Amino acid sequence: MKDLRTYGAYAVVTGASSGIGEQFARQLAAAGVNVVLVARRKDRLEALAAELSRAHGVESKAVALDLLADGAVQDLARQTSDLDIGIVVANAGIFHAGPFVANELSDELDVLALDGALPLQLAHRFGREFVRRGRGALILVSSSLATSPVPYQANYAAVKAYVLSLGQALNHEWKEHGVDVLVVSPGPTQTEGLDNAIGIDFRKLGGRKMDPARVASTALANLGRRAHVIPGLSNNLADLAGKYLLPRSASVRLYGRIIKQALTGSETAA
Repeated sequence: MKDLRTYGAYAVVTGASSGIGEQFARQLAAAGVNVVLVARRKDRLEALAAELSRAHGVESKAVALDLLADGAVQDLARQTSDLDIGIVVANAGIFHAGPFVANELSDELDVLALDGALPLQLAHRFGREFVRRGRGALILVSSSLATSPVPYQANYAAVKAYVLSLGQALNHEWKEHGVDVLVVSPGPTQTEGLDNAIGIDFRKLGGRKMDPARVASTALANLGRRAHVIPGLSNNLADLAGKYLLPRSASVRLYGRIIKQALTGSETAA
């Protein structure tokens, strides 16, 4: 893995209070990068910031923000304007499953905003500075579901497909300016978000869930080397099968059967 400090002294990590975001923060701090931890839960952020500073001798800044609030990215930019931000990890996200018309439109719009529009805003706001000065890195967190339409997770999978496309395009655009962009697409990962997912019980799907530390380490090891990485052999094999072995229509039907069996709530019988 390259010396991550060459991008800049600080890394911004959204969704840093738990799961994949927390692991990004831990591994960046262990690599000697100062971290700006962004999430809603101030108590968790401050505890993690204190722990990382003690363990690794880095500066850790907790920024408690509701990233769905109007002006959140501008607020984040203001609070970090005096820092040498070199890496931005756009990890924050939410998840809703179930029949599309049974879900509240407001919930689906929140998925679109937090999982799609927020990475766009972060890329535009911080990417401009990265490109101007000729160094920096952006990591976007997509999903293994991004490569196929997924019934009962229709909006979520579509938004993650957007994030994947955006990141791969920016990787090409920014490379000539010395800026690295990587999209990481995890499969099911053992996080609070997965345990508390709305509308679906992942335990019904079976299979092993990935350690979030592995997701973060795979992404950081491939930063500057690839445009897109999928952690885990089984996830890579599933991706290859979806791209080259299954027609898209068959992939949609397969996902529909798999996901439907894990749905929760009265609407699942419809």
